[in-house]
Amino acid sequence: MTSNPDVPVGQAAYQTIPATVPAPSVYAIAPKDVLQVRVFGEPDLSVEKARVDEAGFIQLPLAGQVKAAGRSAPEVTGEIAGILGRKYLKDPQVVVSVDEAAPRFVSVEGEVKVPGVYEMTSNTTLLGALARAQSPLVTAKLDQVVIFRTINGQRMAARFDLKDIRGGVSPDPIIMDGDVVVVGFSKIKGLWQDFLRTAPIFNAFAVFAR
Repeated sequence: MTSNPDVPVGQAAYQTIPATVPAPSVYAIAPKDVLQVRVFGEPDLSVEKARVDEAGFIQLPLAGQVKAAGRSAPEVTGEIAGILGRKYLKDPQVVVSVDEAAPRFVSVEGEVKVPGVYEMTSNTTLLGALARAQSPLVTAKLDQVVIFRTINGQRMAARFDLKDIRGGVSPDPIIMDGDVVVVGFSKIKGLWQDFLRTAPIFNAFAVFAR
């Protein structure tokens, strides 16, 4: 099987589209997170539990609909204070904090002991996701582990060699919410066979089109 010469491999692939994503220094709010919004001296404008909807917004008294997903708590604080300050209050003191973080999930399929959907933390790696599925079977092809991910609305895929990751030769990629990990040959929706035909590469994300 020939590698696609147009797609970077090895270290160049990690540099082009990093597979290992460092934990952000500031938490990015996500849909289904529950926020606490406090406006000091204005209890009627404060909200103890404001859930971020699927579109990424929260609804607040007077301030109305405010975009929260993908932003930090201080950024949301600044916008709310700006809206209230322009229209209703003089120098409003606003504090936004994340009261409950929404769960994140990864699907692990293919040649693992217990395929399924697993809850994960913000720093779960590929090895951690496979551990939740009780590790690959002895029949698994460890050099054929694929992560499917949606990036900017586009379905992408990257192929990794688990033996290299376990041996410290390659980085252990961070798993993100909604990722699908497929180990070995899987018949699930033909993802695995389609990917091997279109992008037989290692350690690089490539566009996946059905």
